[in-house]
Amino acid sequence: MPDAYHPPRARKSSLPLRYRLAVASRVLAACVGGYYVAYGSTALLTVLLPWERINRVMTASLLSFVVWCVAAFWVFAARHSGRAWWPLLLAGSVMMGAALVMREQGMRP
Repeated sequence: MPDAYHPPRARKSSLPLRYRLAVASRVLAACVGGYYVAYGSTALLTVLLPWERINRVMTASLLSFVVWCVAAFWVFAARHSGRAWWPLLLAGSVMMGAALVMREQGMRP
């Protein structure tokens, strides 16, 4: 019986370690992978949009928050936590590569 001198013992969680690691992986993918995709989309949109530089940068930056949210939704909707990582890394890398190639070709000032 708990009293002031003997607090009740903490109950051990019934969730297995594998489940906890999968959730931790998804949270990390949503934060880090989502940021990578948002950064790649910002870089690509800054190069592709047809407006003045300041308008391109502002629009791309504001849309990056939407991209990050969609990436986070994708991560937690994926069937397995491993399937949550590779599309984010692939999409971010493709967008960053395309932005760098287009910038080197002089697409925008």
